[in-house]
Amino acid sequence: MAQARAATMTEQLQELVELESPPGDLPRLHACADLLAAWGTAALGRPPRRVVRDGLPHLLWAADDQRVLLLGHYDTVWPAGTVDQWPFTIDGTIATGPGVCDMKSGIVQMLTAVSLLPDTSRVGLLLTCDEETGSITSRPLIEQQARRSRAVLVGEPATEDGALKVARKGGSMYRVTVHGRAAHAGVEPHRGVNAAVELAHQVLTVGSFGIGDTSVTPTVLSAGTMTNQVPESAVLCVDVRAWTRDELERVDRMMHALAPHVPGATLSLGGGISRYPLPEHVARPLLDLARDTGRRLGLPELRGAHAPGASDANFTGALGIATLDGLGGVGGGSHARSEWVDLAHLPARAALLAGLVDAVLQQPRPRTPRTLSTGAAAH
Repeated sequence: MAQARAATMTEQLQELVELESPPGDLPRLHACADLLAAWGTAALGRPPRRVVRDGLPHLLWAADDQRVLLLGHYDTVWPAGTVDQWPFTIDGTIATGPGVCDMKSGIVQMLTAVSLLPDTSRVGLLLTCDEETGSITSRPLIEQQARRSRAVLVGEPATEDGALKVARKGGSMYRVTVHGRAAHAGVEPHRGVNAAVELAHQVLTVGSFGIGDTSVTPTVLSAGTMTNQVPESAVLCVDVRAWTRDELERVDRMMHALAPHVPGATLSLGGGISRYPLPEHVARPLLDLARDTGRRLGLPELRGAHAPGASDANFTGALGIATLDGLGGVGGGSHARSEWVDLAHLPARAALLAGLVDAVLQQPRPRTPRTLSTGAAAH
């Protein structure tokens, strides 16, 4: 049944890519939400609730007895007008264009999957529009709906070779502000407290916090306003990624313990841990179900992969709720002009997702809200 919808899926993907949805662009996000609301209503047989937070429209098809939550986002990293310079293009089975992989192909697959189900009354769908900017307004909604569900299936892209994502690094973002004292750089620099020099010390300090697979990366730097003035202030942004909660918390403690090196300088710290890791143990039972489903469909054996990037799956997995990510398009190059998705996989992946949803629905009710049985020993 899914294969018969291949042409329709490609047409929907093109329409969705050409309807740009840049971060924070309210008119375009609302226009995209209108299209998706219509498609989702047709697929699930019920209309969504448009949850607007700070003007941002998130689409929620909640179910009364929600057993499965399908989760995705329709915002992209691409500014308005990108599609004019880089239009949706197909070469063989490979489609390119802004957001084609991350994650508009995943949305098309999710909507096709639910349309294949005989009963969607226990299936919820949540499409948000601020994932690329940190899910600030959608996170409470994501966590609320995840807690109502026994499993969360996320339509972010698979790996380039089709692996599903069973673990993701968690992430933290920090903003270190250095406060110094301005002075004339040529006449009396000794009367100043050079925030730029202090910033250099802090860059070297935070860069030493990374251990093993934990990365602590200084990113955006700024200092001073005039070439003939000792900088009065400076700013350092820091990106942290780690596989474990303990590592994120270790770095967090070290960030809060930062101390100035230059006499007279002071520091202030903003930010913190934004997403705890998606732990593998919450995904493994769902991967087992997905493998069983794939075998019944005659698909190649599915593999689970660890992904260093974060997604909204981090939020749901960190709650201890069974979560499997990477159920979207098979492609790569996300956030780059090399972004691509293989159209040949769209129908099969939609069928896989539909079969996985059905498998979860067929599972007996768990003894505890966050337990998912696979009929095998838990990993």
